[in-house]
Amino acid sequence: MIFRHRPLVRLGAAALLAAGAFTAFGAPAHAAGTETDLALDVVGTKVADGVNGKVAFARVTNKGENTPSELAVRVDVSKLDWSKVVVDPGPACEPEGQATPPAFLCHAPKDELPGPGETFELPLILLKPDGPLAAPYSVPVGFEIVSKDDTNKENNTKSVNVEFTKESGADLYVTADDVKNAVKVKNGDEIEFAGDLHAGDTAALIYDVWNQGDLATAGFKVTVKLPEGVTFTETEDDCEYAAGKGSLVCTYPELPFVPWSQVGGGDDGVPGGVFCHLLSVGADVKAGALTGGTVSVEPILPAKGVEITSFKIKNKPANMTLLKKADLDGDLDPSDNTDGFAVIVAADGGAGGGLPVTGAKAGLIGGIGVAVLAVGGALFLIARRRRVVLVTPADEKSTD
Repeated sequence: MIFRHRPLVRLGAAALLAAGAFTAFGAPAHAAGTETDLALDVVGTKVADGVNGKVAFARVTNKGENTPSELAVRVDVSKLDWSKVVVDPGPACEPEGQATPPAFLCHAPKDELPGPGETFELPLILLKPDGPLAAPYSVPVGFEIVSKDDTNKENNTKSVNVEFTKESGADLYVTADDVKNAVKVKNGDEIEFAGDLHAGDTAALIYDVWNQGDLATAGFKVTVKLPEGVTFTETEDDCEYAAGKGSLVCTYPELPFVPWSQVGGGDDGVPGGVFCHLLSVGADVKAGALTGGTVSVEPILPAKGVEITSFKIKNKPANMTLLKKADLDGDLDPSDNTDGFAVIVAADGGAGGGLPVTGAKAGLIGGIGVAVLAVGGALFLIARRRRVVLVTPADEKSTD
């Protein structure tokens, strides 16, 4: 599917980030009386040998019943050897120090404070500025939620090892937007955002899949589980649906995902893509956050001895093997192969129009990838096989 606004946002973000002018994280809000429970997770912290870097994520999920008035994530990099690698949550985070700060403090902007069931994602840039390392390097990095409204401190901290390995492999990751908007399908192939999502409405699940490793995949498989009360609106080729259409498995054996650093031109593979499924919200669903939705991906690897140049987008699946979960030579970093999402159903009387609410991940991921990881190559965006253009009510005219 083609998502006209999202690639443009990504490329624009990349240009701004490269110029040092990208300000994705604003100052915190200062309201009171919104106590809730915020939980922290960190994914994607293992880097393949043959790439200059990747993007990891600190994810803050709201498990409570209220929206916090403020949220920040403190990233402790005090043990980092800056002469070897860089671990940086982005130019808009506040460093605690000068050239080699021991920590960063990153505020969530007011319009991205996670409501009940929602997730705020902080991108974390992992970079080898001087190219491949002579030996593996691992460093502990600490993360902490900072919010006066959080009443449960037991799930507010996490320490992970950021690993710059000497291993090679495919490294898929997926990020899924929380579903907050109703959509309308126009002209058979245009999806228009239509304001708040209510019971009985149609919505769109949007997610990204990218290869941040140093080896290509032959294709990939995606598994989507929807929250209770939500079903898939339509059936699509390459996908198998469970009874009741509350989950699916899609297999794309002829869709090679090439590492960002190895992307060329033509049809010799692309690094990733943006995907969409139309959803139906049950007419009897109560307003609130429907949680438990997940999107998981796993690579389909080339057969042994088959070179990357053998894989075209329309190649037959004869030279491919389906990755088994127990195969350690499959995905280099499986920690970022699954992302959760919530479906947010508004009460009656909500807004009737406006722009989509997609969160930080919708605008940052590809942009950071372009600006940072393009040290080793260029980013080439893929559109999904079925042509669907996402537009807002103010921008409905096709530009083809």
